[in-house]
Parts: sequence; C-alpha cells; structure tokens
Amino acid sequence: MIDLTTVLAIVLMAVTTYATRIGGYLLLGDRVLSPRLLTVMDAAPGCVLISVIAPHFVSDRRADLAALALTLLAASRLPLLPTVLIGVAGAGLLRQFLPGTVL
Repeated sequence: MIDLTTVLAIVLMAVTTYATRIGGYLLLGDRVLSPRLLTVMDAAPGCVLISVIAPHFVSDRRADLAALALTLLAASRLPLLPTVLIGVAGAGLLRQFLPGTVL
C-alpha cells in the first residue's frame, strides 16, 4: 500500500507544477509578453521537476546514477513529457537490474 505522505508529496508537486504553469499567465494576462519571458515561464515547471531529481546527484546507487544519466540525455533531446516518462521507466528498470551501490 502507498504511504499517505508519498501520495501527499505527489499531489503537492502536481499542484506546484500546475501553479507555476498558470500563475504567471494569470498575473500577467493583460500584458504583451516578450518571447524571452514566455520561454522563462515555459521552463518553470521543469524547475520543479529538477528539484525532485536533484538529490540523485549525490546518490551512491548505480541504478539511480544510470537513470539520472539517461534522464539528462533524454532532456537534452526531447520535450518534457517524454523525458519524464523515460526517466521514470528507466529508474524502475535500472533499479530492477542494477542493484547495489557504487564501489
């Protein structure tokens, strides 16, 4: 069974991601936005996701480090949703097949 704090964390991350996506548009809806500002606003939800995976940079598990490398590679070539899907699937599969820690 899934722990209540895990479900709460997932829900709060989803709300935060949505709030960063729509918040700027609600606050600045009556203004003409530059292409540069639109790019910044589009990047904000990705920043929330980065804060979730950042602790894996200091992980000592081989599977987590390999999943991080896979996610970074996907992020450099693909949009956000496929990157997230590849990262989650990669982490799950790599944890199944690469147990243990780095020596």
